[in-house]
Amino acid sequence: MRVLVANVEEVFREAVARWTLVAYAALSSLFIGLFAIAVNLDIVDGALAGAKLFGKDLQMGRQSVDLNKLVLGFESGFSGFLYVVATFLAVFATAHLVPRLQEKGTIDLYLSRPVGRVKLLLSRYAGGLLLAGLNVAYLIGTMGLLVWWKTGVVHPRFFLGGAIIFFTIATLMAFAFLVGVVTSSTAVSIMATFAVFFLAAILSGHRQIEAALTAEWAASLVRSLYWALPKTGQLAQVTVDFVSYGQLSRHTLEIDRLAVFGSTGLFGLVSLALSALLFRRKDF
Repeated sequence: MRVLVANVEEVFREAVARWTLVAYAALSSLFIGLFAIAVNLDIVDGALAGAKLFGKDLQMGRQSVDLNKLVLGFESGFSGFLYVVATFLAVFATAHLVPRLQEKGTIDLYLSRPVGRVKLLLSRYAGGLLLAGLNVAYLIGTMGLLVWWKTGVVHPRFFLGGAIIFFTIATLMAFAFLVGVVTSSTAVSIMATFAVFFLAAILSGHRQIEAALTAEWAASLVRSLYWALPKTGQLAQVTVDFVSYGQLSRHTLEIDRLAVFGSTGLFGLVSLALSALLFRRKDF
């Protein structure tokens, strides 16, 4: 346990020394600040009477807008936005953890300690998860407080939606660790992880893609890739659907949540297991 805590602390010290933590917090604060400045609401008797976006009046018509529905719409939209932002920031902030560890001199120092390689790698993973998790909590917590401050209304599901975002980050981070062990390159880890993110999102429409293909082998390849990769596109839909209580999209009713979460979690576990296996056998 002491080894785990010590290695997690080193991840944070490294993040501070390399300005990663500062940049992470600054970019997250920038997105929060833009929202705080951009949106101004005029609330009268529990209903929206007027609104401004970046200082410009929005046409509301003569009818007032139900505040609860408005806030639910805001929270749902923010959850989808934060899903992308938090995931991207997490990949950028943690992709260096394995390549940095495998640098000559650094790895020699770590291997000289009485700590197993697998424990060393998993402790770095735990540190990265904690770093990313704190940022997700900061983004969603601050956004929720801003929504409550501006409207007096906030829904618990907006905060709980962060768990799905964190699950996605944990899966993609495991893959980034695998790429990092194989290549020892931060840039390749980032590019490969983003490639999986976007390809998996595109494959969320695999049925339409398969129907458009004439070759059976091509359709089978698309289907296989869909099930092999994490379901990033559908997880985004599930996040928005969860926060909105299912009021914004009918397409999510067609999503098999067990299959989406199960196959995505399996992808993350296999990636992390392979990274640990390769790291243990790697010759430094």
